[in-house]
Parts: sequence; structure tokens; C-alpha cells
Amino acid sequence: MIWNRNLAVFAAFNGAMAVALGAFAAHGAGPQIKTLLTTGASYQLTHALLALICSVVPVRGSLAIVAGWLASVGGLIFCLALAFLGLLSLPALGAVAPIGGVLMIAGWVVLAFAAFRSSSVNA
Repeated sequence: MIWNRNLAVFAAFNGAMAVALGAFAAHGAGPQIKTLLTTGASYQLTHALLALICSVVPVRGSLAIVAGWLASVGGLIFCLALAFLGLLSLPALGAVAPIGGVLMIAGWVVLAFAAFRSSSVNA
């Protein structure tokens, strides 16, 4: 199996962070912060998995890798913005979360484009 090691490592650390944040949300966060942390961790974990999958997709070119990076970085930005918003009461970071959201959406769109462009024997 050939994979993009840097993307896989970043995705794995992103996944670990999402699980840790989700565990903190479940067991240590106050009720007002719990929803923000749970939402952020959920999106981050989902997009870490997408990035991990993109790191091993056998697609010619680098669009799948670009999609993985967009998704993973977007998930991290979104999650951190929500975490800092809740934990540090920094309302300005509420404006940063949409940047992560746009990157996550872009990751899915780029992956769809990569799949569309891919020549498949099963098509």
C-alpha cells in the first residue's frame, strides 16, 4: 500500500485529539461548554478519518491528497475555534469556526471532483 505519510500522521494526531476532546466534553466539561466541545470533536474526528482515507486512495494525481489536507486542517480549525470559544470565552473565535467549515466543505468537493475525474474500470 502506498500512502501519503505526512497526511496520515496529521490525520492520526487529529483523530487522537478529537477523542481526547470528546472524552473531556463527556466527563469534565460544564454543561454550557459540553455542546461546543462535542460538536467540535465530532467534526474533527469525521474529517480526520476522511483525511486518513484520502492518504491511501489510489487516485492518479494529488486531488485526493489535497482533499484530505483541506478536510483535516478544516476539522482542526473548526474544533479548536469551538474549544477556545467555550473554554476560554473568546467570542472572537466564533468568527474563525466558519473558516474551518469552509475548508471541510472544500475537502468534500475536491474529493468528489477527484472521484469524478478518476478513470475506473468499474464505471
